Amino acid sequence: MNPIYDFIKKYYIDSIVYKQGYNPVNTLTFAVILLIVVVFLYRFLRRYIEFDFKFVAGNIPFVILGSSARVIEDAGFLKPPISYIFMTPFIYILIFAIAFPTLMLSIKLKKEDYWKYYAATGGLLSLICLAILFGSLEIVNAWLFPAVVFFAIILTLTYQVVFKTIYPAMNNHLSKTVFFSHMVDGFATFLGIQFLGYWELHVLPRLLIDIFGPWIMVVAKLVVFVLVLYVLDSVDEDENFRNFIKFILVVLGLAPGVRDALRMTFAT
Repeated sequence: MNPIYDFIKKYYIDSIVYKQGYNPVNTLTFAVILLIVVVFLYRFLRRYIEFDFKFVAGNIPFVILGSSARVIEDAGFLKPPISYIFMTPFIYILIFAIAFPTLMLSIKLKKEDYWKYYAATGGLLSLICLAILFGSLEIVNAWLFPAVVFFAIILTLTYQVVFKTIYPAMNNHLSKTVFFSHMVDGFATFLGIQFLGYWELHVLPRLLIDIFGPWIMVVAKLVVFVLVLYVLDSVDEDENFRNFIKFILVVLGLAPGVRDALRMTFAT
């Protein structure tokens, strides 16, 4: 037996093929790859655009596209090896391969309003995926998605009221979008595990849930991202860079949150 192949198979291949979830090895690997990609992407894109709220808004349809495409795989519409492309981490590569050239073309054609055309493309593709899901699957838990969004909005409004008073620097559109995104993820995880029998894929959240229970995901997300946003909105750093980091945080929260909420809506 080849020990290198055995290692790769155990920690990378099997986690995808058999949907075993994340382990410490692939989690660390994906985190390092993400960091490298983020650095190179930031350095490239900053020559063309500013990373403001419009940039983030333009990307949200592509986040929804990735989440809904992921649920298409969850629902069993795709078979191996094609289905592997729609699993993490390959789904991020697939969406990037669609979004990046679309973004660059939108910038070239419409410099000032690029984000509108960029968002429209992502929105159209998202609607196609959502139409496949809603047209082919039975809605089993109709309450789930509205409940996730409702609780996320309530906590985001609370965040706005609190920090508008005690620390206005944190009360900006991008910070609130980051907070909302991770509340969506937190509540989707909590409701799915607590009431629908789902389980957590990621290593650290799975450990916390095993110790404290599913409710810890909402509390942990709230505490962690209030602290993260405090640091981001307090440091004397380039605003463009801080906004790009917030964009990455939005993707990391909203993508799994929307995917989980959609998946549980159809009980796939």
